[in-house]
Amino acid sequence: MRKAVELDYSKEFAAIARAYEQSGGDAQALRDHRFGSLVVSGNHILGLNKLPGLEIEVEELADGIKAHIEVEPGAIIAQPVHLCFGLLPKEGVQRIISHFKVGPGASVRFLAHCSFPNAVKVQHIMEAEAQIGAGAEMEYNEAHFHGPAGGAEVYPHARIAIAEGGRYRSEFKLIQGMVGRLDIDYEVHLEARATAELLAKVYGKGDDRIRIKDSLYLEGAQARGLVKSRIVLQDRAEAEFAGEAVGAAPFARGHIDCTEILRGTEAKAVAVPKLTVVDERAKLTHEAAIGSIDKKELETLMARGLSEEEAVETVVRGLLR
Repeated sequence: MRKAVELDYSKEFAAIARAYEQSGGDAQALRDHRFGSLVVSGNHILGLNKLPGLEIEVEELADGIKAHIEVEPGAIIAQPVHLCFGLLPKEGVQRIISHFKVGPGASVRFLAHCSFPNAVKVQHIMEAEAQIGAGAEMEYNEAHFHGPAGGAEVYPHARIAIAEGGRYRSEFKLIQGMVGRLDIDYEVHLEARATAELLAKVYGKGDDRIRIKDSLYLEGAQARGLVKSRIVLQDRAEAEFAGEAVGAAPFARGHIDCTEILRGTEAKAVAVPKLTVVDERAKLTHEAAIGSIDKKELETLMARGLSEEEAVETVVRGLLR
């Protein structure tokens, strides 16, 4: 019986690795013990590799997993840590509850790829907390692949606390396949001289529905934060972006930057920046742009031999690159 289970998991690993590659990941890294990694299909832990200075503890739940990932104080994890989450069936729920702790002076970069290639009625729920110690660095890059049916519902929610002088950067990218339903909610609290950058790139099509809410709480002196989104919508897709920054300390700086591009007459975009200044020495700014693709850009590309559709795709891919 054990051999049969291992064989099934081996096939599942191969399938999730293929899906990992569809989302832009390098499947070889999941088998390379030089890299820290965690591979989860549904609620099955298919692969786990720790490194000196990097501790990963995982518990299987009925509908997903609970993970505690810790980087020891002062540890420098030179190679990116690969996280692979996916659900192969057409229907189901995957809940990822994760807690990241990066010790003072430590440095780590995560490459997370989430794949739902056959999704017809799939929910992916990410509930994350991150604690970044004084002078520590954490980068979290997340790429998604959802397949053509538009049946995925994705809820990445995170609460991040950055201690004095710490740095955090995240990028969420969903530009392959149909989005389905996406609801991002990130909240970042920054102490003195801490910095944060939140970037989201999403390509909505069909009847996709997208909601992005990113919030910066600049609570320490000279804390700095940037929220940036790039959203392209076509067909009947709709998106709402809500960027918030609170300047509550001397010389804190925050900026909200949102660009939404519409292709066609049925797509709908909303941008709602919100700035709150509590300390008069803080400075917050925002810029938002919603519109169609610039005609001069298209004309320039078409003059170089591209068709109109090829020119549009070139501009869109450049925006989302």
